[in-house]
Amino acid sequence: MIVLDTNVLSELMRPSPEPRVVAWLDAQEASFVSITAITVAEILYGIQRLPEGHRRRALASAAAAMFEEDFAGRILPFDAEAAVCYAECVTVSERVGRAVQMPDAQIGAICLCHQAVLATRNTKDFESLGVQLIDPWQQA
Repeated sequence: MIVLDTNVLSELMRPSPEPRVVAWLDAQEASFVSITAITVAEILYGIQRLPEGHRRRALASAAAAMFEEDFAGRILPFDAEAAVCYAECVTVSERVGRAVQMPDAQIGAICLCHQAVLATRNTKDFESLGVQLIDPWQQA
């Protein structure tokens, strides 16, 4: 399973997404690609911060369609199992002097629980968590 980090999903929502990212995603089996509830929250938060207007409404509509259609049944929750993984991997990161932002640690924990590869541009943010990583910007 591959989990898309928020920056990958955000890239795909751009009017002209990076062709390498699109090509990489097109090469993946759609049923093996998921996102997390944390990414849903981050995307919606980013949209809500925009000023009222056409762009905000268009992005909100696109996000809703993406979550409800493209990723239906493939949005992984931050549940009790992920919470245990979160506590363990954040503690290990702190012991080696690597602070990890809460949303990144939550996404990493979800990936660890599901033995998933995380697709992200920000590989350094996740290295200390022990998550297997892939950078779609470097793949195509």
